[in-house]
Amino acid sequence: MDEKQKTSHLFSCPSTRKFIQESRTNPQHSLGDLIHGYIYGRWTYTYIGVAKGSHPLTKILGPLFNFFTFLFIKPKADAHETLKGNKEKITFADGYHGKVMPLDKASKLVTINQPLKLPDLEQVIPYKRARAIILENPDHIAVLKCPCRAASENPCQPDDVCLIIGEPFAGFIIEHHPEKARWISQQEAVKILKAEEERGHVHHAFFKDAMLDRFYAICNCCSCCCGAINAHRNGTPMLASSGYVSVVAIESCIGCGICSNFCQFAAIQIVEGVATVNLEQCMGCGVCVSKCEHGAVSLRLEPAKGVPLDICEVKGQQPVAAGQSPDAEL
Repeated sequence: MDEKQKTSHLFSCPSTRKFIQESRTNPQHSLGDLIHGYIYGRWTYTYIGVAKGSHPLTKILGPLFNFFTFLFIKPKADAHETLKGNKEKITFADGYHGKVMPLDKASKLVTINQPLKLPDLEQVIPYKRARAIILENPDHIAVLKCPCRAASENPCQPDDVCLIIGEPFAGFIIEHHPEKARWISQQEAVKILKAEEERGHVHHAFFKDAMLDRFYAICNCCSCCCGAINAHRNGTPMLASSGYVSVVAIESCIGCGICSNFCQFAAIQIVEGVATVNLEQCMGCGVCVSKCEHGAVSLRLEPAKGVPLDICEVKGQQPVAAGQSPDAEL
């Protein structure tokens, strides 16, 4: 197949047609969103590299992308927001954000055994756009080499840790990035989540306006590589708390500092020999809980931090407590 045939195939492949079809039937998804989504999915590594400022063409492509965004991408107002009279400007974070999830919640999200349609999780995903979970073929999961790690000078390993979930997203990534993505089972996805948890990395469910205004991936992030964590630290609030905070049992803490060393949000410090949690910075990822050998750290539900993304709960089922075994399927 020559280059012309390859290009023609990429624009006519089933996943591209499916993406276009779903975009056209979504009243909130503009033509600009469709083009943006295709660029993001087709040239993911360039997109993330430019966003992080590490791509060699950042100085050229960055302004071009900003101009394109200004010229073509006109986010449509959410009907619910309009009815409430909320006409505030839609920010970058409103259209591209992640929800922090403890391991058990993330594992539930990759072991759903039936189609799922949750069109507006306003209470769970506190942004103006991209807050739906609509999973077609939820067992269609692709693992992709992490674009953030690919754009880092000394990336964490392994790099195949980004989980693309459901259609048309998983098929799109497989068809457009065959050398960097592969199909995996739901059980393999859980194993990747557990392995990343063991490495001290944080699970984020990602939502994006350009990706049909909904959930499309779970990224396993570290502060040294992750563009979202670093953007969040630098004032772009594109991460939402899990709805939990870490709590330290003073009588059990020996002040070893392991929890502090693994905290990706720099929310734990050792003060007078005891781990102390900065509740404002804590995102409730639960990594510190899994790392404490003395059982001194636990997660506590904190209403001020938002509502957890617990699939059992949002579907109206009995919620699963943080820390419960993630192996059971819905």
